[in-house]
Amino acid sequence: MDLQQIKQRFGITGNSPRLNYALETAVKVAPTDITVYIQGESGVGKESFSKIIHQLSARKHGPFIAINCGAIPEGTINSELFGHEKGAFTGAIDSRKGYFETVDGGTIFLDEVGELPLETQSRLLRLLENGEFIKVGSSKVQKTDVRIITATNKDLFRETQNGKFREDLYYRLSTLPIKVPPLRERPGDILLLFHRFAFDLSEKYHSPELELSPDAEEVMMKYSWPGNIRQLKNVVEQLAVLEKDHVISGDILRNYLPELSTSLPTLANPSRSSGAASDYSERDIFYQVLFDMKKDMADLKKIVLELLKNSSSKDEILQGNETLIRRVLANSGDSGTNDIVIRSASAMPSETHHEDEEEHTYVIEPQDSVNIEENLSLEKKEEELIKKALLRNNGKRKKAARDLGISERTLYRKIKQYELE
Repeated sequence: MDLQQIKQRFGITGNSPRLNYALETAVKVAPTDITVYIQGESGVGKESFSKIIHQLSARKHGPFIAINCGAIPEGTINSELFGHEKGAFTGAIDSRKGYFETVDGGTIFLDEVGELPLETQSRLLRLLENGEFIKVGSSKVQKTDVRIITATNKDLFRETQNGKFREDLYYRLSTLPIKVPPLRERPGDILLLFHRFAFDLSEKYHSPELELSPDAEEVMMKYSWPGNIRQLKNVVEQLAVLEKDHVISGDILRNYLPELSTSLPTLANPSRSSGAASDYSERDIFYQVLFDMKKDMADLKKIVLELLKNSSSKDEILQGNETLIRRVLANSGDSGTNDIVIRSASAMPSETHHEDEEEHTYVIEPQDSVNIEENLSLEKKEEELIKKALLRNNGKRKKAARDLGISERTLYRKIKQYELE
């Protein structure tokens, strides 16, 4: 079976060299029993690769099950995977077989394996090494013959450095890694995927097939697609259901795409691979905002001093600079422009100042003589940015959290902290 036939059989669309390489690797490893580790961001289609490996293996007639490890509560995951005996814990009114027992002779796909608790990781390591496991509440060792395919959108190696993932399990799982490329790394496939989804939805809803205008195609190609294929499919379905005109313009398409360029300043680029953003806390983000503001203030001082230096009428420029500063700060969204004034350094008491000096130095300072660093307190700017994000998104916390580059749970905690209900 050649690569094109495999794509048709499993519904894979695209001709990207990176995608083709990942598929070729999956086809080569399928007949073996090697543990496969599929790497890729959320929404790239990792589960499709696990199905390809299973269907092209000697286990294709055996059972296949896909499990999202992050969706199972930590307190029950050992029972779900390995089973339990009657009375093993409160509510265990009967014994139960786990997935590794019921899928004996088949394949188990463990998605989001990086979410497994450390105790479960120890059990999984034993199963990978000798095929043995013990039910919760039992002392009897059982055997199973299961091929394990794992996937995650996290950097497992970094997780091992942070003590969140067992190093020995990491090396056991990563015997053969397959990297599924994100959609932004295969731009030539974006329009192909759009037309495929548009055709499928046209058949489903018995409606005209969606078409893209030239400017809409350009928007499609330039967008980073942080949600990858899953996000693209959702956008196409929204267009098919909500738009009356089957020809989609760039302006219409933009309404369905989060405007990443207008997000509040963050250290984490949304287009970076998933897991990188977790290296930054919301504190880091707001520190970066303060550093940027300090730089803007320094640039503003340079402008004013340059005007004073080159002007023959310093008093006139001095008088007009207050308006200039307020206008610049207003354009940057600063709410404290009314507190800014300019004055000559010669007006300040100084032991080194002489009345006959022709050279004047001019200083920008707050009108209430409070130091700028004091006004730019971290908590105050944090509260202001949260308010702006909530207003911009009409109070929708999920979108506001995305703009701020923090989790929705963290945003909820900050709203409580600053009493922004």
